[in-house]
Amino acid sequence: MKWKIDREKCIKCGACVGVCPVMSLELKDEGIVNDLKKCIFCGVCEKVCPVGAIKVER
Repeated sequence: MKWKIDREKCIKCGACVGVCPVMSLELKDEGIVNDLKKCIFCGVCEKVCPVGAIKVER
């Protein structure tokens, strides 16, 4: 499984951070950072991203 973010599309809104059930996402100056050790690849972040910047590949 993979988790990818398109940094050019990301508007740093933080919507994904607020819905992550395992709190693996963090909003930093450079954008969204995912702790892949915590990530369960559920895809919730992908669904709430208003600009389609996140892709979870299963």
